[in-house]
Amino acid sequence: MLIEVFADFSCPWCFIGRRRLARARELRPQLSIQTAWQPFQLNPEIPSEGIDRRQSSQGKITDFDRLSAMERVLEESGSKDGIRFKFDRINRIPNTMAAHRLMRFAARSQRDDQMADRLFSGFFELGEDIGDIAVLIRIAAEIGLNPTIVQEFLLGRDETEAVASIDALGRQSGIAGVPFFVFDRRYSLAGAQEPASFLPLFDALIANGDDVMASRA
Repeated sequence: MLIEVFADFSCPWCFIGRRRLARARELRPQLSIQTAWQPFQLNPEIPSEGIDRRQSSQGKITDFDRLSAMERVLEESGSKDGIRFKFDRINRIPNTMAAHRLMRFAARSQRDDQMADRLFSGFFELGEDIGDIAVLIRIAAEIGLNPTIVQEFLLGRDETEAVASIDALGRQSGIAGVPFFVFDRRYSLAGAQEPASFLPLFDALIANGDDVMASRA
């Protein structure tokens, strides 16, 4: 079974959605599942160097009491999935193009799930600037990628067009927000749903006779 996950690494609900998908997979351990991370930039207009978080907040939410309330909801929701949101550590809102490009690079050696987890945790729990090339190189090295090759890759333009094209195609297909999950390009699920919400889709694919069972050899 192929699950395509449209997400952005500056999206807190995408982090929660990632954890809930993992919990859902634990409820159907017999399934053979491949995850493909697809790019969706929530704020592509942000400059490559990012913007100050307070500037971003003032531009989008002028009611800081409301912002604090939203963060408390996220902290409560995230804690149920083992996420410790530390919004006070986030100083800059990044442009995530480089992070999405790095995800596609990591996928070449099947390290994309590791990379996704590290990017989400780095931004939301550690307050790292995941738009900064030096930070991304260090993160890549932590999960076993060659930092010299990663640096050369990120300083170039490789995968930039692919990220932009997939992002645009997702929007043209009707994706208006993330996380958004597509199952074997047949079924979809929008939002950071609870693990139980994934199970009917898993079971529907099993009922259709698709080759989604893990090998028992």
